[in-house]
Amino acid sequence: MKMSVGLTPRTLWWLLLGCTPIVAMLALLTGELSMHWADLVSAEGSMAQQVFWQLRLPRLLLTLLAGALLAVTGAAVQAMFRNPLADPSLIGVSAGAGLAAVSMLVFGGSVVAWLGPVALPLSAFVGGMLVTALVARLGREAGHISVTTMLLAGIAINAIAASGISALKYFSDLFTLRQVVFWLMGGLQHQGWPAVWTLLLIAIPVIAGLSWQGKVLNLLLLGEKQAQALGVSVTRCHRTLIVLCALGVGAVVAVGGLIGFVGLLVPHLVRLLVGPDNRALLPLSALAGALLLTLADVLARLVIAPAELPLGVVTALVGGPFFLMMIVYRRRGRG
Repeated sequence: MKMSVGLTPRTLWWLLLGCTPIVAMLALLTGELSMHWADLVSAEGSMAQQVFWQLRLPRLLLTLLAGALLAVTGAAVQAMFRNPLADPSLIGVSAGAGLAAVSMLVFGGSVVAWLGPVALPLSAFVGGMLVTALVARLGREAGHISVTTMLLAGIAINAIAASGISALKYFSDLFTLRQVVFWLMGGLQHQGWPAVWTLLLIAIPVIAGLSWQGKVLNLLLLGEKQAQALGVSVTRCHRTLIVLCALGVGAVVAVGGLIGFVGLLVPHLVRLLVGPDNRALLPLSALAGALLLTLADVLARLVIAPAELPLGVVTALVGGPFFLMMIVYRRRGRG
């Protein structure tokens, strides 16, 4: 099926670069406290300045980084599995991070008191990486990584983690249950500058590393045997992709909880616009993911203002129907 909108990668790149500052400024000015740019040059230490520098600017940067990481890892996983409907959660990163974080909330009272605000992100990150290592180990067959076995292992671990989270919620008290539910809904509004620097240090190598793999991923789309015949070390490539995707998704889940549909929807949409060339798809997905997640964060503040919807709820409410519409559009195009 051919797209009716024949955008070149360069055209889409400039469109995204032009829209991102507009959405970013909207995100900085939108919230419970009405704010104008003139407020930022008022008396030093004013309420507007504190809200801007300590709340809204870190939240904006976190949203941009999280959206870029989720989208670029989604594009890489879809290329690795050779399936445009694949998602980073298929390899169990989000499930492992979620189970570890919920376990910390329910049973880790003394640990949380000792580590403070670092306890929850740290547990989620460690859980995601451990599950990814387990899935990669289970996927090794005869000296190489079997994508099919790894996919099946990820599905099984997702089911086990979902059951574990349900059991933990059943045994938790009302206060802990409320914490668990809000964390699982996803959101970046309660983080600060330490989380920004942490996510930035992870985002730079992950986005750069995955974008560097664009040519190799194009060869993997031909099939593992064909790619190996063309000089690609398939096992090393799979290992690199798994580590980078686990690092990126695990960091986002650790900071913001479970935020769905970005890694699934954004690469699929970019691919429909500019084609399947991963050399352009990966960096464009990162930029589009940053833009769309920031837009979703703005919607989360406006829908039931002055209250806010959890970011994960907004991405699911918007992404789910939109993705269904794209599937229907593709089927009609084939017809």
